[in-house]
Amino acid sequence: MNLHHLTADFCSVFGYETADGIRTFFSPGRINLIGEHTDYNGGRVFPAAITYGTYGIVKRRDDRQIRLYSMNFPNAGIIEFSLEELDYNNAHGWANFPKGMIRYIKEEGYGLDGGLDILVNGNIPNGAGLSSSASLEMLIGVIANEVFELGIDRIALVQLGKKVENQFIGVNSGIMDQFAVGMGKMNCGILLDCETLDYEYAPLNLENHQIIIMNTNKRRELADSKYNERRSECEAALSYLQKELDVTSLGALSEQQFEAHKHLIPTEVLQKRAKHAVYENQRTAKALEELKNGYLENFGKLMNESHRSLKEEYEVTGIELDTLAEASWKQEGVLGARMTGAGFGGCAIALVEKAHVDNFIEEVGKIYKEKIGYGATFYVASIGDGTKEIKPEG
Repeated sequence: MNLHHLTADFCSVFGYETADGIRTFFSPGRINLIGEHTDYNGGRVFPAAITYGTYGIVKRRDDRQIRLYSMNFPNAGIIEFSLEELDYNNAHGWANFPKGMIRYIKEEGYGLDGGLDILVNGNIPNGAGLSSSASLEMLIGVIANEVFELGIDRIALVQLGKKVENQFIGVNSGIMDQFAVGMGKMNCGILLDCETLDYEYAPLNLENHQIIIMNTNKRRELADSKYNERRSECEAALSYLQKELDVTSLGALSEQQFEAHKHLIPTEVLQKRAKHAVYENQRTAKALEELKNGYLENFGKLMNESHRSLKEEYEVTGIELDTLAEASWKQEGVLGARMTGAGFGGCAIALVEKAHVDNFIEEVGKIYKEKIGYGATFYVASIGDGTKEIKPEG
């Protein structure tokens, strides 16, 4: 992304003669390395921030107006509202994410003593499940925090981002996305307990390997309804286990405890859902140990096990994601591959030796197109920092 061009676009859109007082911010997207559909089961997740994300060019205003413009939705034009009118507005489309963030910051008692002009431009593929909405929420939160020197703790900002998603937008999601985006660290994954928000950084020393993001290019039409269905299935399975076990979530169970008590769950489907939640949660703990010890190959095997469980026990993959993962497993130089995100479309990820990346993309792309009928898109990603201001060089 050329920041000089973005600054010029900002001046052109908002009518500024010079770039004086203009600041630049970046907020990443995220992938989840392992630990899928564990967050709402009281388990751990293992996300990382990536170097694709959302840029924000911003200038403070002397009045109480917020003006927003997205290079991704140019037809929407400049969307404008005042700091006194922060209700959800269907006509404002994408701008409701920034609006919700500003509203909740104000409701926490932080005074914004001026307005903002903000131009945003994101390079996260739309609908791919790499968390473009959390990227935008954290971008706006960090901009407000820095520009007005509010001093809000970063985890508190993360929690406000989740509140925007849940209450302002109305999406029943966990905290992983905002946490990964806001707390990301270069060349590190984050082992996060979604219940307690305890977290630990894990080194991702990928000198000879690359993370490849593979977009199925299938919109995730089913993801929301199936997500809610899986959630209620896990709650039902837990309620059966609680007849004999004193646990508050599936994430609290060891594999041995689950195997000893799974007979309490009366249907095979509910048993399978619970098994995935328990075993996947244990995989995240194992993943941390493998990475700490530098055993990337073992981490790759855990990725493969995760995908198989998501396919067979949780049934959220679908032919597109299975084709990408299974084609990846057959390629030279691949340590592991799995779906990432909610499933039913969106993206898969693979850990590939750098020397084999070009061949990997060509071969997997060919297999996918032959089987599915249209192409996948491949992105070579790096693990980057969380949301931050980009300071001018020199």
